Amino acid sequence: MKTIQAIKKNDKNWEFTGSEETLKEPLVLVFGNRYALEDKGIYDEIRSMFPDGHVIFGSTSGEILSSSVYKDTLTLTAIEFERSHFEIKRSNVLDHEKDSREVGRSLMEQFPLEKLRHVFIISEGSFVNGSGLIEGLESDPAYKMAVTGGLCGDDARFEKTLASYNENPKEGEIIAIGFYGESLEISFSNYGGWTPFGPERIVTKSRSNILYELDETPALDLYKKYLGDKACDLPQAALLYPLSVKSEEREKPLVRTILNINEEKNAMVLAGDIPENSRVQLMMATVDNIADGASKAAEEAMKGRKNKPQLALVVSCIGRKLIMDQRVEEEIEEVIEVIGDQSVISGFYSYGEMAPFTGKKDCKLHNQTMTLTLISE
Repeated sequence: MKTIQAIKKNDKNWEFTGSEETLKEPLVLVFGNRYALEDKGIYDEIRSMFPDGHVIFGSTSGEILSSSVYKDTLTLTAIEFERSHFEIKRSNVLDHEKDSREVGRSLMEQFPLEKLRHVFIISEGSFVNGSGLIEGLESDPAYKMAVTGGLCGDDARFEKTLASYNENPKEGEIIAIGFYGESLEISFSNYGGWTPFGPERIVTKSRSNILYELDETPALDLYKKYLGDKACDLPQAALLYPLSVKSEEREKPLVRTILNINEEKNAMVLAGDIPENSRVQLMMATVDNIADGASKAAEEAMKGRKNKPQLALVVSCIGRKLIMDQRVEEEIEEVIEVIGDQSVISGFYSYGEMAPFTGKKDCKLHNQTMTLTLISE
């Protein structure tokens, strides 16, 4: 595996952080601020740097490159796989009437399943239902591998997100990278570090990822009551107080972040499904708990590995970044301390993270977690 990394700050020239050797048909991951990705010349600029590259764009709520976290930049990681290969497929949820399950199913139908080892997703994050997307991706019973990835971000603005493959970034795009090869070793994990507090309430009315009522009371009214003066800052304020969702169908609770609110219907739009009759609690976290959660995620991802990872794809949550503030790089440092400094690190802060629970194969949509995908060949 050969890699090149670079960063572009404030419309200045690209700064390469290491080797600038020529790569053959590399996978090129470009993560960045949404405004920077709206530059109509951005694709041609990257294409001139990597004429035979497979270029994927994704907007973020913060860019992760090596041990650093950036804001308002573009980061680039180009990877040449020497003993394995990849295929990239794309679909647009707007072409499927915003049916997240259907777009997930259509994506997976495009992949040859023979020798497929893993799928990594970079998805639009504004209106996709992450749970539905995963359900569609895993709907083919012949698919046995794991899915990881994340929903693109837009800082804490929640206006729109962008993604693309081999074209200028646009809305609604969902990109899937399929990894093939016997030499590949891919491990993954996710961990939060958040603590539930307050009373547990029952979801008495919901539809898919829209929450209407808790204990037969309008959910948004209850949530605003808990937030107090911070309610005027919704939906951004919700990033600091996500929901723990417990269900009889799952062994472990999921964390759900509120992506938007509907004042007219007194409802909250979440990043993933929230089934009726599930139980929810508010959650909170400290800087130390989040950093410790990142360390535990790395420990879980390293369990049972035969080789040290060469590439670490890191997807963390915007809510964690807001809590960490000036100390945000500590969670990346915790990861590096566990996985080793030989790994090339690339990633972003997201509106939702995708990964199975430890020891499982079926993927789940998470919020407020550190999610790792570690790759070597």
